[in-house]
Amino acid sequence: MTESTKKMFIHCPELEEFPYPDTCPFKTSRAGEVYKTLESMGLLTGADKVVLPPEKATDEDLLKFHSQPYLNALKKIDAGEYEMGMLLMQLGTGDCPAFEGVYQYALWAAGATITAARQIIEGNATVAFNPSGGYHHAFDSMAGGFCYINDVVLGCMELADAGKKVLFLDIDVHHCDGVQSAFYERADVMTISMHQDGRTLFPGCGFVDEIGDGEGEGYSVNLPLPPGTYDEIYLKAFREAVLPLIHAYGPDAIVLEAGADTLQGDPLAGLSLTNNVHVEVINALLAFGKPILATGGGGYNVENTVRAWSLVWTALCGEQMAHEATAGMGGVMLETTEWANGAAGLRDRVLIPSDFQRREVDPIVENVIEEVKNRVFPIHRI
Repeated sequence: MTESTKKMFIHCPELEEFPYPDTCPFKTSRAGEVYKTLESMGLLTGADKVVLPPEKATDEDLLKFHSQPYLNALKKIDAGEYEMGMLLMQLGTGDCPAFEGVYQYALWAAGATITAARQIIEGNATVAFNPSGGYHHAFDSMAGGFCYINDVVLGCMELADAGKKVLFLDIDVHHCDGVQSAFYERADVMTISMHQDGRTLFPGCGFVDEIGDGEGEGYSVNLPLPPGTYDEIYLKAFREAVLPLIHAYGPDAIVLEAGADTLQGDPLAGLSLTNNVHVEVINALLAFGKPILATGGGGYNVENTVRAWSLVWTALCGEQMAHEATAGMGGVMLETTEWANGAAGLRDRVLIPSDFQRREVDPIVENVIEEVKNRVFPIHRI
């Protein structure tokens, strides 16, 4: 890392000015709460850290992936106009409500991820975190799952267009259908998604046999996990199925969607993880020595999400290396969620899986691991 290279937290007040409707469980306020939490704990200061306001995305930026008619529809909604035909674009649904400010918010949120990618390309950042990003369900001409503009696709494209091999790892509880679709026939962006099985959760896809087409065969990887999946077995899948693929691929840059809806107690999903998983995943990614662009994503228990993303930032900054802990990984966990203990106190307490969980979950996850090994590993000569 050069003297001028920073770990960048990407945020600005404008990202807090355009909330989704109160009836929607998606809360844009989470990123601002993360900023306030980190600031109050003194975790945004230091010689190698900076809070960087993003540049607002332009239409030109968005048109690298999204269609002009789709952007026009979003602009009309922003101006208070709505047409029934927009339902064909999934605009005005329960998941993707039509509200004034939707396009302005998307320009700032996507701009934050694009800004992060450009800072990495320019060599100014080894780590860049946009907690307001992670809209992985948006397609080129269709919204989905609270997502209107796919900042993740745009960030990955930015890095790929600069000649970098990109590894996108999604640990949100939902499958990254929009991102997978964008790169399904490409080998310069590998997408790996660990998510709750699509037979039990939106968006109903992301199965092991979805491995890419043409030049992209073997570069889309999916690990669908059963409800009740817990830290130890999740991390086994990560170590045995994901890490060997990242090693074989040899990325120049890593993009991580760090959704917090995998945590036990999330009202919209059924996995049983703690935020210690986020730390272990990030520590493993840091070991590759490549720049990391991280985004937020899902997370509908706001308090748990804010703590998780605050922890994600400290892990990205290398401040959780000394606290190796989760089940099956060694060490001793702090049995507390009190924030007064500093960065370490952001961690969840260890959750011990029940015998029922082990009996029901383990065989399914073991089978997923073997299926990935059988379908994808040979393509990469593993």
